[in-house]
Amino acid sequence: MKRGYLSQYFEGIAMKRLSAVEVDLISSNQHEFNGVAELRKILGDPVGKQKFTARFLYLSDQDDEPVSDDGYLTWYDAREKGRIERGIMRWECRLYFSPNEVSRCAAEGDLLVIAKRPEELLAIIVEKGSTIGRQIQWLFGFSDDSHPGFSVRSEMDTEQDRIGYAARIVLEQIGLDTGSDAPSFLDRMLERFNGSFPGTREFSRFARSTVENLNALEDPDKALLVWMEREEVLYRTLEKHLLGDELRGLVRKGIEEPDLFVNLVQRTLQRRKSRVGSALENHLEQIFNDHRLQYSREQITENNHRPDFIFPGIDQYHNPDFPEDRLTMLAAKSTCKERWRQILNEAVRIPKKHLLTLEPSISESQTNEMSYENVQLVLPRELHSTYSLSQQDRLIDIDSFLKMIFSKQI
Repeated sequence: MKRGYLSQYFEGIAMKRLSAVEVDLISSNQHEFNGVAELRKILGDPVGKQKFTARFLYLSDQDDEPVSDDGYLTWYDAREKGRIERGIMRWECRLYFSPNEVSRCAAEGDLLVIAKRPEELLAIIVEKGSTIGRQIQWLFGFSDDSHPGFSVRSEMDTEQDRIGYAARIVLEQIGLDTGSDAPSFLDRMLERFNGSFPGTREFSRFARSTVENLNALEDPDKALLVWMEREEVLYRTLEKHLLGDELRGLVRKGIEEPDLFVNLVQRTLQRRKSRVGSALENHLEQIFNDHRLQYSREQITENNHRPDFIFPGIDQYHNPDFPEDRLTMLAAKSTCKERWRQILNEAVRIPKKHLLTLEPSISESQTNEMSYENVQLVLPRELHSTYSLSQQDRLIDIDSFLKMIFSKQI
Protein backbone atom coordinates (compact mmCIF):
# COMPACT_ATOMS: atom_id res chain seq x y z
CA MET A 1 0.00 0.00 0.00
CA LYS A 2 1.33 3.41 -0.98
CA ARG A 3 -0.36 6.54 0.34
CA GLY A 4 -1.56 8.95 -2.31
CA TYR A 5 -1.89 6.17 -4.89
CA LEU A 6 -4.72 3.81 -5.86
CA SER A 7 -2.96 1.04 -3.94
CA GLN A 8 -4.05 2.87 -0.78
CA TYR A 9 -7.63 1.81 -1.55
CA PHE A 10 -7.40 -1.17 -3.93
CA GLU A 11 -5.48 -4.43 -4.09
CA GLY A 12 -6.53 -5.18 -7.66
CA ILE A 13 -8.96 -4.23 -10.41
CA ALA A 14 -10.66 -6.32 -13.08
CA MET A 15 -12.78 -4.86 -15.88
CA LYS A 16 -14.80 -6.12 -18.86
CA ARG A 17 -17.84 -5.38 -21.01
CA LEU A 18 -20.98 -7.38 -20.36
CA SER A 19 -22.15 -9.52 -23.29
CA ALA A 20 -25.78 -10.27 -24.12
CA VAL A 21 -25.27 -13.84 -22.87
CA GLU A 22 -23.95 -12.58 -19.53
CA VAL A 23 -26.83 -10.16 -19.11
CA ASP A 24 -29.23 -13.07 -19.68
CA LEU A 25 -27.37 -15.11 -17.06
CA ILE A 26 -27.35 -12.22 -14.60
CA SER A 27 -31.12 -11.83 -14.93
CA SER A 28 -31.76 -15.58 -14.74
CA ASN A 29 -31.40 -17.92 -11.80
CA GLN A 30 -27.71 -18.61 -12.48
CA HIS A 31 -26.32 -15.22 -11.37
CA GLU A 32 -22.74 -15.80 -12.46
CA PHE A 33 -20.22 -13.68 -14.34
CA ASN A 34 -18.49 -15.31 -17.32
CA GLY A 35 -14.82 -15.36 -18.24
CA VAL A 36 -13.58 -15.00 -14.69
CA ALA A 37 -10.37 -17.07 -14.90
CA GLU A 38 -8.28 -13.89 -14.99
CA LEU A 39 -9.62 -12.98 -11.55
CA ARG A 40 -7.23 -15.54 -10.05
CA LYS A 41 -4.60 -12.80 -10.35
CA ILE A 42 -6.35 -10.72 -7.70
CA LEU A 43 -8.57 -13.22 -5.83
CA GLY A 44 -6.15 -16.14 -5.84
CA ASP A 45 -6.99 -19.80 -6.47
CA PRO A 46 -10.32 -20.65 -4.84
CA VAL A 47 -10.28 -23.23 -2.06
CA GLY A 48 -13.79 -24.48 -1.48
CA LYS A 49 -16.41 -21.78 -1.76
CA GLN A 50 -14.87 -18.49 -0.69
CA LYS A 51 -17.46 -15.92 0.30
CA PHE A 52 -16.52 -12.23 -0.03
CA THR A 53 -18.52 -9.40 1.48
CA ALA A 54 -19.45 -7.21 -1.47
CA ARG A 55 -20.91 -3.82 -2.23
CA PHE A 56 -22.75 -3.54 -5.55
CA LEU A 57 -23.10 -0.23 -7.42
CA TYR A 58 -24.80 0.80 -10.65
CA LEU A 59 -23.58 4.11 -12.08
CA SER A 60 -25.07 6.27 -14.83
CA ASP A 61 -24.91 9.92 -15.85
CA GLN A 62 -28.60 10.45 -15.18
CA ASP A 63 -28.51 9.71 -11.45
CA ASP A 64 -26.74 11.89 -8.89
CA GLU A 65 -26.48 8.92 -6.54
CA PRO A 66 -25.67 5.34 -7.60
CA VAL A 67 -28.04 2.43 -7.20
CA SER A 68 -26.43 0.40 -4.42
CA ASP A 69 -26.93 -2.87 -2.59
CA ASP A 70 -24.95 -5.03 -0.18
CA GLY A 71 -24.41 -8.75 -0.56
CA TYR A 72 -21.81 -11.41 -1.24
CA LEU A 73 -19.70 -12.74 -4.08
CA THR A 74 -18.79 -16.42 -3.95
CA TRP A 75 -15.54 -17.49 -5.61
CA TYR A 76 -15.17 -21.20 -6.33
CA ASP A 77 -13.80 -23.78 -8.75
CA ALA A 78 -16.46 -26.07 -10.21
CA ARG A 79 -13.73 -28.62 -11.11
CA GLU A 80 -12.08 -28.77 -7.70
CA LYS A 81 -13.90 -31.94 -6.63
CA GLY A 82 -12.92 -33.74 -9.87
CA ARG A 83 -9.25 -32.89 -9.37
CA ILE A 84 -9.28 -34.10 -5.78
CA GLU A 85 -11.30 -37.29 -6.31
CA ARG A 86 -10.33 -38.34 -9.85
CA GLY A 87 -7.17 -36.42 -10.62
CA ILE A 88 -8.71 -34.62 -13.60
CA MET A 89 -6.47 -31.57 -13.94
CA ARG A 90 -9.04 -29.01 -15.04
CA TRP A 91 -10.07 -25.68 -13.58
CA GLU A 92 -13.36 -23.83 -14.04
CA CYS A 93 -13.49 -20.79 -11.77
CA ARG A 94 -16.82 -19.14 -11.20
CA LEU A 95 -18.01 -15.98 -9.45
CA TYR A 96 -21.55 -16.26 -8.10
CA PHE A 97 -23.71 -13.53 -6.59
CA SER A 98 -27.18 -13.30 -5.16
CA PRO A 99 -29.69 -11.22 -7.19
CA ASN A 100 -29.92 -7.58 -6.15
CA GLU A 101 -31.09 -4.15 -7.28
CA VAL A 102 -27.82 -3.46 -9.11
CA SER A 103 -27.77 -6.66 -11.17
CA ARG A 104 -31.30 -5.90 -12.36
CA CYS A 105 -29.99 -2.69 -13.97
CA ALA A 106 -27.39 -4.47 -16.13
CA ALA A 107 -27.54 -4.22 -19.92
CA GLU A 108 -25.43 -5.47 -22.81
CA GLY A 109 -22.30 -3.35 -23.28
CA ASP A 110 -22.27 -2.02 -19.72
CA LEU A 111 -18.91 -1.90 -18.01
CA LEU A 112 -18.34 -4.40 -15.19
CA VAL A 113 -15.65 -3.65 -12.60
CA ILE A 114 -14.58 -6.02 -9.83
CA ALA A 115 -12.41 -4.09 -7.37
CA LYS A 116 -10.67 -5.85 -4.50
CA ARG A 117 -10.38 -3.79 -1.35
CA PRO A 118 -8.83 -4.95 1.94
CA GLU A 119 -12.22 -5.40 3.60
CA GLU A 120 -14.60 -6.14 0.70
CA LEU A 121 -15.13 -6.48 -3.03
CA LEU A 122 -16.78 -3.78 -5.09
CA ALA A 123 -18.91 -4.97 -7.99
CA ILE A 124 -19.63 -1.94 -10.15
CA ILE A 125 -21.78 -1.92 -13.27
CA VAL A 126 -21.52 1.27 -15.33
CA GLU A 127 -23.90 2.35 -18.08
CA LYS A 128 -22.56 1.92 -21.61
CA GLY A 129 -21.42 5.14 -23.30
CA SER A 130 -21.59 7.19 -20.10
CA THR A 131 -19.17 9.83 -18.88
CA ILE A 132 -18.75 8.04 -15.56
CA GLY A 133 -17.80 4.90 -17.53
CA ARG A 134 -15.04 6.82 -19.33
CA GLN A 135 -13.87 8.22 -16.02
CA ILE A 136 -13.72 4.78 -14.40
CA GLN A 137 -11.60 3.49 -17.30
CA TRP A 138 -9.29 6.49 -17.08
CA LEU A 139 -8.98 6.22 -13.30
CA PHE A 140 -7.92 2.57 -13.37
CA GLY A 141 -5.79 2.85 -16.52
CA PHE A 142 -7.80 0.66 -18.91
CA SER A 143 -8.42 1.28 -22.61
CA ASP A 144 -11.81 1.01 -24.27
CA ASP A 145 -10.83 -2.16 -26.16
CA SER A 146 -13.45 -4.86 -25.68
CA HIS A 147 -12.67 -8.56 -25.46
CA PRO A 148 -14.55 -11.47 -23.89
CA GLY A 149 -12.54 -11.84 -20.67
CA PHE A 150 -11.47 -9.55 -17.88
CA SER A 151 -8.56 -7.14 -18.10
CA VAL A 152 -6.80 -7.19 -14.74
CA ARG A 153 -4.40 -4.94 -12.84
CA SER A 154 -2.86 -6.00 -9.55
CA GLU A 155 -0.19 -3.29 -9.25
CA MET A 156 -1.79 0.02 -8.30
CA ASP A 157 1.14 2.23 -7.30
CA THR A 158 2.66 3.36 -10.59
CA GLU A 159 2.88 7.02 -11.55
CA GLN A 160 -0.42 6.78 -13.45
CA ASP A 161 -2.05 5.65 -10.18
CA ARG A 162 -1.18 8.82 -8.28
CA ILE A 163 -4.37 10.37 -6.87
CA GLY A 164 -4.84 13.99 -7.87
CA TYR A 165 -7.86 16.28 -7.74
CA ALA A 166 -9.54 14.72 -10.78
CA ALA A 167 -9.09 11.18 -9.45
CA ARG A 168 -10.70 12.18 -6.16
CA ILE A 169 -13.78 13.37 -8.04
CA VAL A 170 -14.20 9.93 -9.62
CA LEU A 171 -13.42 8.00 -6.43
CA GLU A 172 -16.07 9.94 -4.52
CA GLN A 173 -18.63 8.96 -7.16
CA ILE A 174 -18.07 5.32 -6.22
CA GLY A 175 -18.45 6.10 -2.54
CA LEU A 176 -14.81 6.41 -1.41
CA ASP A 177 -13.96 9.34 0.81
CA THR A 178 -10.39 10.26 -0.09
CA GLY A 179 -10.37 13.52 1.82
CA SER A 180 -7.09 13.82 3.68
CA ASP A 181 -6.78 16.27 6.54
CA ALA A 182 -4.27 18.85 7.73
CA PRO A 183 -4.35 18.77 11.55
CA SER A 184 -1.53 21.30 11.76
CA PHE A 185 -3.98 23.97 10.53
CA LEU A 186 -6.87 23.05 12.87
CA ASP A 187 -6.02 25.29 15.84
CA ARG A 188 -5.40 28.19 13.50
CA MET A 189 -8.79 27.70 11.82
CA LEU A 190 -10.68 27.30 15.10
CA GLU A 191 -9.22 30.54 16.40
CA ARG A 192 -9.74 32.46 13.17
CA PHE A 193 -13.30 31.25 12.57
CA ASN A 194 -14.44 31.16 16.22
CA GLY A 195 -15.03 27.43 16.19
CA SER A 196 -17.59 27.43 13.38
CA PHE A 197 -17.86 27.30 9.60
CA PRO A 198 -17.00 30.66 7.99
CA GLY A 199 -18.54 32.08 4.84
CA THR A 200 -17.36 30.57 1.57
CA ARG A 201 -15.44 33.65 0.38
CA GLU A 202 -13.63 33.98 3.69
CA PHE A 203 -12.67 30.33 3.72
CA SER A 204 -11.40 30.47 0.13
CA ARG A 205 -9.24 33.49 1.01
CA PHE A 206 -7.82 31.61 3.98
CA ALA A 207 -7.08 28.53 1.85
CA ARG A 208 -5.17 30.63 -0.70
CA SER A 209 -3.18 32.30 2.08
CA THR A 210 -1.79 28.92 3.18
CA VAL A 211 -0.24 28.22 -0.25
CA GLU A 212 3.21 29.66 -0.86
CA ASN A 213 5.25 30.14 -4.02
CA LEU A 214 2.28 29.97 -6.37
CA ASN A 215 1.75 32.69 -8.96
CA ALA A 216 -1.68 32.81 -10.63
CA LEU A 217 -0.33 35.31 -13.13
CA GLU A 218 2.31 32.91 -14.39
CA ASP A 219 0.32 29.67 -14.20
CA PRO A 220 -3.44 30.14 -13.61
CA ASP A 221 -4.18 26.53 -14.58
CA LYS A 222 -1.97 25.17 -11.81
CA ALA A 223 -3.13 27.82 -9.33
CA LEU A 224 -6.79 26.85 -9.66
CA LEU A 225 -6.18 23.14 -9.03
CA VAL A 226 -3.78 23.76 -6.13
CA TRP A 227 -6.15 26.21 -4.46
CA MET A 228 -9.12 23.88 -4.91
CA GLU A 229 -7.22 20.93 -3.48
CA ARG A 230 -5.92 22.94 -0.52
CA GLU A 231 -9.38 24.28 0.31
CA GLU A 232 -10.82 20.76 0.16
CA VAL A 233 -8.20 19.44 2.60
CA LEU A 234 -8.67 22.35 5.01
CA TYR A 235 -12.45 22.15 4.84
CA ARG A 236 -12.46 18.41 5.59
CA THR A 237 -10.12 19.06 8.53
CA LEU A 238 -12.45 21.65 10.04
CA GLU A 239 -15.54 19.62 9.20
CA LYS A 240 -14.14 16.50 10.87
CA HIS A 241 -13.61 18.43 14.10
CA LEU A 242 -16.93 20.31 14.13
CA LEU A 243 -18.94 17.30 13.01
CA GLY A 244 -17.33 15.21 15.75
CA ASP A 245 -18.36 17.79 18.33
CA GLU A 246 -21.94 17.77 17.05
CA LEU A 247 -22.14 13.97 17.05
CA ARG A 248 -20.73 13.75 20.56
CA GLY A 249 -23.28 16.36 21.66
CA LEU A 250 -26.15 14.25 20.34
CA VAL A 251 -24.81 11.17 22.11
CA ARG A 252 -24.34 13.02 25.41
CA LYS A 253 -27.95 14.17 25.29
CA GLY A 254 -29.00 10.55 25.02
CA ILE A 255 -31.02 11.21 21.88
CA GLU A 256 -32.15 7.98 20.28
CA GLU A 257 -34.13 9.51 17.42
CA PRO A 258 -32.40 8.25 14.21
CA ASP A 259 -33.77 11.11 12.09
CA LEU A 260 -31.57 13.60 13.95
CA PHE A 261 -28.45 11.69 12.92
CA VAL A 262 -29.76 11.22 9.36
CA ASN A 263 -30.48 14.96 9.09
CA LEU A 264 -26.97 15.75 10.30
CA VAL A 265 -25.45 13.55 7.60
CA GLN A 266 -27.70 15.02 4.91
CA ARG A 267 -26.81 18.58 5.94
CA THR A 268 -23.13 17.68 5.91
CA LEU A 269 -23.25 16.25 2.39
CA GLN A 270 -25.30 19.16 1.05
CA ARG A 271 -22.91 21.68 2.57
CA ARG A 272 -19.97 19.87 0.95
CA LYS A 273 -21.56 20.01 -2.50
CA SER A 274 -22.57 23.66 -2.33
CA ARG A 275 -19.19 24.75 -0.99
CA VAL A 276 -17.28 23.08 -3.83
CA GLY A 277 -19.19 25.17 -6.37
CA SER A 278 -18.66 28.35 -4.38
CA ALA A 279 -14.97 27.61 -3.91
CA LEU A 280 -14.49 27.19 -7.66
CA GLU A 281 -16.08 30.57 -8.36
CA ASN A 282 -14.13 32.23 -5.54
CA HIS A 283 -10.76 31.05 -6.82
CA LEU A 284 -11.63 31.93 -10.41
CA GLU A 285 -12.58 35.41 -9.24
CA GLN A 286 -9.16 35.79 -7.64
CA ILE A 287 -7.48 34.73 -10.88
CA PHE A 288 -9.54 37.30 -12.82
CA ASN A 289 -8.56 39.98 -10.28
CA ASP A 290 -4.87 39.02 -10.51
CA HIS A 291 -5.08 39.41 -14.29
CA ARG A 292 -6.96 42.71 -13.91
CA LEU A 293 -9.92 41.64 -15.99
CA GLN A 294 -13.29 43.35 -15.90
CA TYR A 295 -16.22 41.08 -15.03
CA SER A 296 -19.50 40.77 -13.15
CA ARG A 297 -20.32 37.77 -10.98
CA GLU A 298 -23.81 36.31 -10.63
CA GLN A 299 -25.67 39.33 -11.98
CA ILE A 300 -29.14 39.11 -13.54
CA THR A 301 -29.64 38.69 -17.28
CA GLU A 302 -32.91 37.66 -18.99
CA ASN A 303 -35.66 35.81 -17.11
CA ASN A 304 -33.87 36.28 -13.79
CA HIS A 305 -30.94 34.06 -14.82
CA ARG A 306 -27.65 34.67 -13.03
CA PRO A 307 -24.62 33.56 -15.07
CA ASP A 308 -21.53 32.91 -12.97
CA PHE A 309 -19.42 35.47 -14.86
CA ILE A 310 -20.08 38.05 -17.57
CA PHE A 311 -17.16 39.85 -19.25
CA PRO A 312 -16.55 42.76 -19.31
CA GLY A 313 -19.61 43.29 -17.10
CA ILE A 314 -23.36 43.29 -16.65
CA ASP A 315 -23.72 46.99 -17.59
CA GLN A 316 -22.16 46.34 -20.98
CA TYR A 317 -24.35 43.27 -21.36
CA HIS A 318 -27.53 45.31 -20.86
CA ASN A 319 -26.30 48.12 -23.12
CA PRO A 320 -27.75 47.37 -26.59
CA ASP A 321 -25.05 49.54 -28.21
CA PHE A 322 -22.20 47.46 -26.77
CA PRO A 323 -20.88 45.03 -29.43
CA GLU A 324 -22.02 41.47 -28.79
CA ASP A 325 -18.73 40.02 -30.04
CA ARG A 326 -16.96 41.67 -27.10
CA LEU A 327 -19.20 39.96 -24.56
CA THR A 328 -18.28 36.62 -22.98
CA MET A 329 -20.12 34.38 -20.55
CA LEU A 330 -18.38 31.81 -18.35
CA ALA A 331 -20.21 29.17 -16.33
CA ALA A 332 -18.24 27.31 -13.66
CA LYS A 333 -19.24 23.78 -12.62
CA SER A 334 -16.91 21.44 -10.75
CA THR A 335 -18.75 18.54 -12.43
CA CYS A 336 -21.15 18.68 -15.36
CA LYS A 337 -23.31 15.52 -15.61
CA GLU A 338 -26.54 16.61 -17.29
CA ARG A 339 -26.52 20.03 -15.57
CA TRP A 340 -24.45 21.71 -18.25
CA ARG A 341 -27.61 22.33 -20.29
CA GLN A 342 -28.75 24.80 -17.63
CA ILE A 343 -26.33 27.39 -18.99
CA LEU A 344 -27.79 27.50 -22.51
CA ASN A 345 -30.38 30.18 -21.68
CA GLU A 346 -28.39 32.17 -19.14
CA ALA A 347 -27.22 34.99 -21.43
CA VAL A 348 -29.23 35.27 -24.64
CA ARG A 349 -27.02 37.98 -26.17
CA ILE A 350 -24.01 35.65 -26.09
CA PRO A 351 -24.52 32.70 -28.45
CA LYS A 352 -21.26 30.94 -27.54
CA LYS A 353 -21.17 29.77 -23.94
CA HIS A 354 -17.92 29.03 -22.15
CA LEU A 355 -18.07 26.32 -19.49
CA LEU A 356 -15.21 25.75 -17.05
CA THR A 357 -15.20 22.39 -15.29
CA LEU A 358 -12.84 20.23 -13.26
CA GLU A 359 -14.43 17.00 -14.46
CA PRO A 360 -12.04 14.58 -16.16
CA SER A 361 -12.73 12.43 -19.20
CA ILE A 362 -16.25 13.49 -20.19
CA SER A 363 -17.66 11.10 -22.80
CA GLU A 364 -17.28 11.94 -26.48
CA SER A 365 -21.03 11.82 -27.00
CA GLN A 366 -21.49 14.50 -24.36
CA THR A 367 -18.68 16.75 -25.62
CA ASN A 368 -20.08 16.38 -29.16
CA GLU A 369 -23.45 17.54 -27.89
CA MET A 370 -21.79 20.48 -26.14
CA SER A 371 -20.11 21.47 -29.39
CA TYR A 372 -23.43 21.20 -31.22
CA GLU A 373 -24.98 23.54 -28.63
CA ASN A 374 -22.06 25.99 -29.10
CA VAL A 375 -20.56 25.34 -25.65
CA GLN A 376 -16.79 25.74 -25.35
CA LEU A 377 -15.22 23.62 -22.60
CA VAL A 378 -12.49 25.21 -20.49
CA LEU A 379 -10.37 22.95 -18.27
CA PRO A 380 -7.13 23.30 -16.33
CA ARG A 381 -4.34 22.14 -18.62
CA GLU A 382 -3.47 19.15 -16.41
CA LEU A 383 -6.88 17.58 -17.10
CA HIS A 384 -6.68 17.73 -20.90
CA SER A 385 -4.80 14.42 -21.07
CA THR A 386 -7.80 12.59 -19.56
CA TYR A 387 -9.67 13.26 -22.83
CA SER A 388 -9.20 11.58 -26.21
CA LEU A 389 -6.94 13.28 -28.77
CA SER A 390 -9.92 14.29 -30.89
CA GLN A 391 -11.57 15.88 -27.86
CA GLN A 392 -8.40 17.69 -26.81
CA ASP A 393 -8.42 19.59 -30.11
CA ARG A 394 -11.63 21.27 -28.95
CA LEU A 395 -10.57 22.12 -25.38
CA ILE A 396 -8.96 25.32 -24.15
CA ASP A 397 -7.09 25.85 -20.90
CA ILE A 398 -7.54 28.68 -18.41
CA ASP A 399 -4.52 30.61 -19.64
CA SER A 400 -5.89 30.63 -23.19
CA PHE A 401 -9.30 31.75 -21.93
CA LEU A 402 -7.75 34.65 -20.01
CA LYS A 403 -5.78 35.78 -23.04
CA MET A 404 -8.96 35.71 -25.13
CA ILE A 405 -10.81 37.85 -22.56
CA PHE A 406 -7.88 40.28 -22.30
CA SER A 407 -7.83 40.73 -26.08
CA LYS A 408 -11.48 41.82 -25.98
CA GLN A 409 -10.90 44.35 -23.17
CA ILE A 410 -7.91 46.28 -24.49
